[in-house]
Amino acid sequence: MLRVLLVNDTERQIGDLRAALRALGHDVLDGVATAGALLKAVETQRPDVVILDVESPSRDTLEQLAVMHRHAPRPVVMFANDRDEGLIEAAVGAGVTAYIVDGLSPQRLAPILRVAQARFDQQARVQRELDQARQQLLDRKVVDRAKGLLMEKRRMSEDEAYTALRQQAMRQGVRLADVARQIIGMADLLG
Repeated sequence: MLRVLLVNDTERQIGDLRAALRALGHDVLDGVATAGALLKAVETQRPDVVILDVESPSRDTLEQLAVMHRHAPRPVVMFANDRDEGLIEAAVGAGVTAYIVDGLSPQRLAPILRVAQARFDQQARVQRELDQARQQLLDRKVVDRAKGLLMEKRRMSEDEAYTALRQQAMRQGVRLADVARQIIGMADLLG
């Protein structure tokens, strides 16, 4: 069972969509009339997925989706009437995980939601891996800088500097990069 937030930015009634979601066993949260209220609704209601029904995604809607994607990411399914490739790319860039042009078909809803969730999970996993790789690279640069300082100031070899960093990290019970940051901070303080 999913908690679903509906955003209706059209004149169409979305009662059929609401009924189809409930028939699938999902909890349909209080809807949002415009994308402008999206971030607040996501933060307060904490849905598992957001479904937008729009004629054509406006710049404001895409901006609100991008803000939501940065601060409270969720799988987003967008039902739209506009087939413009530029708008589709902009919607995906703003965090939309499934952009559906062929209308709201209740029988297609379950697989669309599964695909949106799977795509969102995959993107989140890739982002976590990317963030971890970036952090490892930054940590490596900090360790290399601290080794360089030890080699210069204490006349150590690279192996000796690395061993000294490692031993200090073990004594303090912290990560190697944390000790390296301490050394760099002290060196900056002392000039």
